Amino acid sequence: MNFVKKLLITGVTVFLIVCVSIGQNLKQITIDQDISGVQPMTGIVLWPTNSKINTDVISLEYSYMSYAEVVVAKDTYDWIVVEELLDEIASRNHQAVLRFRFSYPGKTTTVPQYIKDLSDYEETQGISEGNTTWFPDWTHEELQRCILDFYEKFAANYDQDPRLAFVQTGFGLWAEYHIYDGPFVLGETFPSMEYQEEFFNKMASVFVSTTWSISIDAAGAAYSPFETKSELKDINFGLFDDSFMHKDHANYNESSWNFFDRNRYQWAPAGGEFSYYSTYDQQSVLIPDTGAYGESFESAVERFHMSYILGNDQTQYQSIERIAEASRYMGYKFKINSFKSGEGHSVVEVENVGVAPFYSDAFVTVNGVRASESLKLLLPGHTIVCNVAAGSNDPVLTIESDQILETQTISYYGTENTPYAYEPSEVLGVNELLDSNYSISMDSGRIKLTAKQGFFKEVYVYTLHGKIVFKENEIESKSFFSFKLNSPEGLCILMTNLGNMKLYTN
Repeated sequence: MNFVKKLLITGVTVFLIVCVSIGQNLKQITIDQDISGVQPMTGIVLWPTNSKINTDVISLEYSYMSYAEVVVAKDTYDWIVVEELLDEIASRNHQAVLRFRFSYPGKTTTVPQYIKDLSDYEETQGISEGNTTWFPDWTHEELQRCILDFYEKFAANYDQDPRLAFVQTGFGLWAEYHIYDGPFVLGETFPSMEYQEEFFNKMASVFVSTTWSISIDAAGAAYSPFETKSELKDINFGLFDDSFMHKDHANYNESSWNFFDRNRYQWAPAGGEFSYYSTYDQQSVLIPDTGAYGESFESAVERFHMSYILGNDQTQYQSIERIAEASRYMGYKFKINSFKSGEGHSVVEVENVGVAPFYSDAFVTVNGVRASESLKLLLPGHTIVCNVAAGSNDPVLTIESDQILETQTISYYGTENTPYAYEPSEVLGVNELLDSNYSISMDSGRIKLTAKQGFFKEVYVYTLHGKIVFKENEIESKSFFSFKLNSPEGLCILMTNLGNMKLYTN
């Protein structure tokens, strides 16, 4: 059914009711629970230095990292700076998004000092964004070898580490796959095509659980080998867009997303950063309904299936409530469509009602026992049936993942809840048809539906807060259907496979 998509934000109340027996001694279990917080691995991302970082309206923090601070000598690594940062972020019940970079306007490179000390290593000094800036010497074989070894060792330490949500990588300014302003020389200030191919294959081989991403600017044929070696696009990397939703985003940015396949979100995360092209971009991007340039943030998130986006300056321009609302709109959201349980066995149907998958293994768990099926990469709008070798008449259902912190929780919508709520302005009027494929009448407390064309197969009634008060989804194709509704008086939303209606109950 085509529901009006608006996030339901309410408190969480859970109760279980054992209903009629359904074959093999399994009983239908109902759960009344909403998603009220920001899900792990999703949402607006802030810097650790943000004055409002101690908040539960975000789940992710972002930081640039220096190669030189970790590689202290040839083949010698000191991970203390990484450890301390990950621990600090985790102490706030957040996970990290890390990006190691070499060049930054106005700064020296983060090339390890032992390489800089080599007599035949020579960096390039140039001007970028009006500042004296240094660029690595990519002709040097030791730099090339060192970086491949670095990521192998980094993955050995941090792949599968629940403190780390996502890794971003790349070359050029900010590691964003360009030197748009400065001395760009392929093979000298920027890695050669051959080395990049080796680099991507190395990343693919060493990261198994933690996803890694590159900038959409890597679509440029002048910078990367993807144009001539299209098979490299089959590698399982995600994308980040560092100027998301700027004024001309529909041109260069969107074509870059298209180059890497708009379906890439189905197996790798889409992330980014709000545009800094102008102060107006930052000030206006989260304006409800229109955004900065006529498209709402929520609409863009749906179109690009975004899981997370860096929005550090939003705390200057938006309320914490708006940041929370925007964060909740991103990434995955699981709904329990059906939960049947009995002694020693449960069957649970789960739907992803979000805009993107969950990119790590996650499991429905009943009474502490995990299902055999993983929710990893369950696409938006898709369902999966999970079988659990545990159950009872009073079961406890959770969703667990080893890739989130022990202090974090993956919430879900219960069987009696919906992710779609309705604004009062959308339901004004009494018994006004939203679709005209059927008529309605009321007699002696019963509601009678008559199809004008087609047959009824599903009938649901929701309160304005999105709670289900009537559900029948196994109707045997009837042109007439009646039911009695026991619900609070007032406006409700009637939804059927033939269309939706505003319903006034009394």
